[in-house]
Order: sequence, then C-alpha cells, then structure tokens
Amino acid sequence: MEYYTTKNKLILTEYGRNIQQMIEYAMTIEDRNERTRCVKTIINIMGNLFPHLRDVNDFKHKLWDHLAMMSNYQLDIDYPYEVVKPEQLQTPPDKIPYPNRNIKDRHYGNNLPRFVEAACHLNNSEEEERLIAILANQMKKYFVTWNKETVEDKKIIDDINEMTHGKFNLSEQSVKLKESKEFIAPTGKKKQNWNGHKNNKK
Repeated sequence: MEYYTTKNKLILTEYGRNIQQMIEYAMTIEDRNERTRCVKTIINIMGNLFPHLRDVNDFKHKLWDHLAMMSNYQLDIDYPYEVVKPEQLQTPPDKIPYPNRNIKDRHYGNNLPRFVEAACHLNNSEEEERLIAILANQMKKYFVTWNKETVEDKKIIDDINEMTHGKFNLSEQSVKLKESKEFIAPTGKKKQNWNGHKNNKK
C-alpha cells in the first residue's frame, strides 16, 4: 500500500494529485510537440475544475501560471503567456505607510477632532450649534464606550472648548448631552420561556 506521506508534496492542493501527476508525466515526454499537446490537454482539464471562473479576467493566464508552478518551472514548452517567475512570488509587498500622528485623546480617535475643528469654519451660527451638539454627544459616546464608565458633561464641554481654542465658549447649559447610561450597552437580558414571557424567579 502506498501512503500519501510517501508521495511528492502537492504544490497547489486545489488541483489535486491527479493534475500534478499529469504534469509530472508530461515532463517525461521527450518529443516537444507531443509534450506541448499533452500540456494543452491538461490546461483544459484544469479549467474544467473551476467552470465558474471562466469569465474571470486572465483566467487562462492564471492556469498557465499554476501549471508552471506545479512543474517547479521545469517544463520545457513554449508558453502562450509570460508566466510568473519564482522570484516574483517571493517579493514582499510594499509597506503601507501608517500615519504617525500623536493623538492626545485616543478615545476620540483621529477624525472626530477634525470634525470639531471644521465646525469652527462654518459661517452659519445655527449650523454650528447643531453640528457641535451632534459632535458633543458623539464624543461622549466614544468616551463612555472606550473607558467603560460614565463621564460628566463638563469634561466633554471642556474638551470641545480646548479643541476649538474657546471659539464657542460652550457651557453645560448651552449644549444638551444625553445621559451616559444611554451609551452603555446592557450587560445581559432576562431569560424568556418558550411563549415569550420573562422568566422571573421568585
């Protein structure tokens, strides 16, 4: 009995061992024309394994890339496409630049202070008041969610005044904020029985 552990390692497991063995057999064919005809048949079989991908751009090109990979790039034929090179697969991706900003109040994030600053440039006082009220409640929600505790309205008002350099001179009376408990998610719900009534233990 032949165990799978004694067989060659599958390079692309999604194609299965039969496809890999076909490619290994094609590599043993000495006649180049016959070898090329054999490989084209294998490509058609590989495509039939994934019929739902036939409309994908460069699907045929990807099949030839995969065939070259499964042959360890040892298959001597004229490829209809320029197949991917081994060194291209080992090239690390470009590093994504991450903004290195010093966020003073991390619970407010990076964008919320920007919105508060943008409110300073509105010319309509009525719009400014509405926007500040919305931002203040959002700041309170972020604070409560981040710190898992209640916060005094004065703290939020003071933070806005600091962000806007005192332009609005806000006070607790000028901005109506929601209660902290409205932002705190309930820790649990009472169990209900099969007919939807609460199961109150006595």
